[in-house]
Amino acid sequence: YAPEVYAKGAANFARLLEEGILIRDPTPRYYVYRLRMGAHTQTGLVCTASVAAYRAQRIRRHEFTRPEKENDRVRQIEALNAQTGPVLLAYRDDADLDARLAAVTGTAPEVDVEGGDGVRHSVWVVDDPGWCARVSERFEAMPVLYIADGHHRSAAAARVAESRAAADPGAGAEASYDYFLAVAFPAGQMRILDYNRVVRDLNGLRPEAFLARLADDFTVTPADAPVSPQRPGEFGLYLSGRWYRLSLDPARVPDDPVARLDVSLLTDRVLAPVLGIRDLRRDPRIDFVGGIRGLGELERRVDDGGMAAAFALRPTPMRDLMAVADAGKVMPPKSTWFEPKLADGLVSHVLD
Repeated sequence: YAPEVYAKGAANFARLLEEGILIRDPTPRYYVYRLRMGAHTQTGLVCTASVAAYRAQRIRRHEFTRPEKENDRVRQIEALNAQTGPVLLAYRDDADLDARLAAVTGTAPEVDVEGGDGVRHSVWVVDDPGWCARVSERFEAMPVLYIADGHHRSAAAARVAESRAAADPGAGAEASYDYFLAVAFPAGQMRILDYNRVVRDLNGLRPEAFLARLADDFTVTPADAPVSPQRPGEFGLYLSGRWYRLSLDPARVPDDPVARLDVSLLTDRVLAPVLGIRDLRRDPRIDFVGGIRGLGELERRVDDGGMAAAFALRPTPMRDLMAVADAGKVMPPKSTWFEPKLADGLVSHVLD
């Protein structure tokens, strides 16, 4: 968070503009953005989203933010006078809109690059006024959009908009800072991977006693292979070199949109009451492993002796994320792991 870091970022951004590596659009336009990772493909729209809609809950959140991360993003935006990191948005599937975006991808992209992680980023520039107007109409007709990833970015953008409006109360019409950079994808195309947990100890319990405690709530079944949960209330447990399947009676899964999440069930029935881990953000006895690393990473973390047990979770479905946001609630920490990731700096939104 040193001032020199933000100054260097601003200098780099100015240089990229000066050298023509980043090109300013002469007229308003949209970008169609396709992500391809292995067999998975998703196609969305690069746009700027309204801060007013964000404040009015038409762009809905499902996570808390941390002040230090918000502050970092605010300082970065102010230093560059631009937003270079897009917010990942989701919208309920719209066949007409999806068809319009897909039709654009039948031509050669303006940008087509593969990152070091193997993700291919393809971007098409669309400047046809009629096409842009129709797409804008489709989005205006949507009652809500959902923040999938980028809660700190959107919160920081709202803070920048508020401070700039306060500094210039006579500005009148909407300014560029009243919008934030985003890429919106249909929810049905987005991919959430599992976000697994590993714990350093069993809270003083021996493995057999720990399994006995789990049997009070779950059906515990030994497994001959790694367990990838497939239904709500089901978990994989790797303990003492062996996998187990933990199954909760569906009748015991609550109706509340947060309490019924698998990440909540694990915390409420295992981590907190049995292992004494109640604060997932701060407790050093727990760590999190993104599903991109595979179940083999859970085995490695335990077999290497650093962790006592690992829990494999089912990926949180997009419908559950949207249900939490619609209820005005927030999900527990480390509930979702989206893949593939958007590229920062591929498209930017300058605040002038």
